[in-house]
Amino acid sequence: MRKPMIIDRSRDERFMQLALEQARLGALRGEVPVGAVVVQEGEVVGSGFNCPISTSDPSAHAEMVAIRAAAAKLDNYRLPGSTLYVTLEPCSMCAGLIVHSRIARVVYGTTEPKAGVAVSRGQFFQQDFLNHRVLVEGGVLAETCSSLLSDFFKARRQKT
Repeated sequence: MRKPMIIDRSRDERFMQLALEQARLGALRGEVPVGAVVVQEGEVVGSGFNCPISTSDPSAHAEMVAIRAAAAKLDNYRLPGSTLYVTLEPCSMCAGLIVHSRIARVVYGTTEPKAGVAVSRGQFFQQDFLNHRVLVEGGVLAETCSSLLSDFFKARRQKT
C-alpha cells in the first residue's frame, strides 16, 4: 500500500521555483518559458523546459522532457508516488503522459485558458475512463509563472 501524500505548501513553492528556473532556461533559448520538475521522495529525478522549436520535436513540452528524464534516471516507465511541478497547466498531450506514467500528483503554476485540460478547457484528470487517478493542485506561484509568460510574449511582440 502506498504512503499517503502529504501536501506541504512551502515545499510546493520551493519545487515550483525549480520549475521556474527551468522555464527561464527555455526563455533564454527563445522557447516559450514553461518549466517542469519531477520529484520523488523529496528529490528531483527529472527536469526540463519547453524545447519544441530547438529540437524540431512538437512533443518536447516541459512536462514531456521532465518525465522522460525521470523515467530514464529511475529506469522505469512508471513513476508512482511522484509529483510533477509545472509552471503552466498541462495540455491534453501532457495530461495523457502524466496518466500513463502514473504520476501521483500534478502541481501547476498558472492556468492555460486556451489549451489547459486540468481546469481551463476540461477536467481531464477526473474522467471516468482513466485507469489512474492524479491529484491536481493549481495556483502555486501563479503570479510569477504568469508574469514570466506575459513578459516573454510582450518582448517577442516588441521585436516584431
